Amino acid sequence: MSSINLAVLLVLGLLLVTAQQSMQMSLRNPTAEIETSNCKIAFLRLGLVFTSDNNEKALLDSGLYEPDSENPSVDIAGRRFHIGTLNNSLIIYVKTGSHSVNVATAVQILLLRFRTSGIIFFGSSGSLDEKILVPGDVAVPKAVAFTGVWEWKKFRSEEGKLVFGDFNYPENGENLLGTVEYETINMFSPSESPKKVFWLPITTSWYNAATKALKDLKLRQCYSDECLPGKPKVVFGSKGSTSDFYIRNKAYGDFLNDNFNATTADTASASVALTSLSNEKLFMVFQGVSNVAGRTSSDSGVSYLASYNAFLAATKFINSIPTPRLACE
Repeated sequence: MSSINLAVLLVLGLLLVTAQQSMQMSLRNPTAEIETSNCKIAFLRLGLVFTSDNNEKALLDSGLYEPDSENPSVDIAGRRFHIGTLNNSLIIYVKTGSHSVNVATAVQILLLRFRTSGIIFFGSSGSLDEKILVPGDVAVPKAVAFTGVWEWKKFRSEEGKLVFGDFNYPENGENLLGTVEYETINMFSPSESPKKVFWLPITTSWYNAATKALKDLKLRQCYSDECLPGKPKVVFGSKGSTSDFYIRNKAYGDFLNDNFNATTADTASASVALTSLSNEKLFMVFQGVSNVAGRTSSDSGVSYLASYNAFLAATKFINSIPTPRLACE
């Protein structure tokens, strides 16, 4: 074989190796063109996650968010990830949309594609116990669970926690819907074998930090011409119920409260928790109470206050924790 042919083969081989390395780098970190642009991306950012337009309005209305001047956003899988600072803290935020699968997908993309030190979720929830939480309050749960994962038993089965016949009206009795048993879920992680869990604990160190940071937080009581009847408060140590159905039924809300000691219900928190735990990332949850199960839904003013107060709690917490720094590459 001539020296020219050998040279051509050598060049082609080097190009192939370079292309493979480039492809591998792209698969590991498709946002590398942003992250290597300058040293400011050498900081680990906090991931801020929420579900609704109302949540994003609260963020933008605050005037505390400043988009990055060079790379303000990245679009991945139909979602826009916003890069910037929140009151000088480095963050990446994404609006996930409703339902647990959308929330989990967005959080997983965020953790895979960006350098993040942890996930902070804020959003709206319904109160399952108005003696503890009323609209405008902010719940900081210590644990959350998926309560919409059911095994529906056969008619007249003696098993099952939720017995529909107990809710017949005006008298209890048999019901063709039978009973439902609440199931655990499989939690996967890189450092241990999959395990079945029900309650998903909030990161202890961050939860403890939040109890200190939010101790004297003043929440918003009025929006436009509408004011809450009482002064809103932050409530620590609750348990949260997550499912893909919006709970308007008082009897079912009471059931969750009585049987699981859950005081809030939403469609996102457990998805954030499970995805973060599976990736061994720190995470925190702030739930603004927008309504009470069984009551008429809150109007837009109260719903906005719930989002804004949850945002205030999340921001105060974010600003209270240090931003880890990576060495520039």
